[in-house]
Amino acid sequence: MANLILTLSRHIPAPQQVVWDVISDIPRCVESIESIVGIEMLTGDTMEVGARWKETRTLFRRETTEEMEVTVFEPPFRYVVEADSCGAHFTSEIRCDPDGDDATILMMTMETIPTTFFARLMKPVAKLTMGTMRKMMQKDLDDIFRACTPGLEDEASAEEASGQ
Repeated sequence: MANLILTLSRHIPAPQQVVWDVISDIPRCVESIESIVGIEMLTGDTMEVGARWKETRTLFRRETTEEMEVTVFEPPFRYVVEADSCGAHFTSEIRCDPDGDDATILMMTMETIPTTFFARLMKPVAKLTMGTMRKMMQKDLDDIFRACTPGLEDEASAEEASGQ
């Protein structure tokens, strides 16, 4: 069976550096991403390969904490974060591509690889949760949009309401 991969993107009417500054400031992401309720930096505040932190999120009305590590860091274009949890290895790429001088395409890709026998058995069930995962990732993208464009909050809400 193939790994589970989900990719979403969001056009943000802000320069690449503005978007990069928001997405790469891990200690302050609790201020911009609503579902993140806590960050504990384990290696200092510098974002670089090897940076690690514990991220607490609200998922399904419960708080869950995962340890994350940066494995690729290429400012202001992309970084990759990896984590192991629930019998799976998760790899997330956050990509920041310029779209002209004053806009950015923000792309998030999440790959899930089952690493235990039980996780491999549960893979068909995990596929059923892809819709929920898509909604959670879209919400993160919308929250980042708002953090990068504080004067355009209504546009983000309108796009969210229309399902775009």
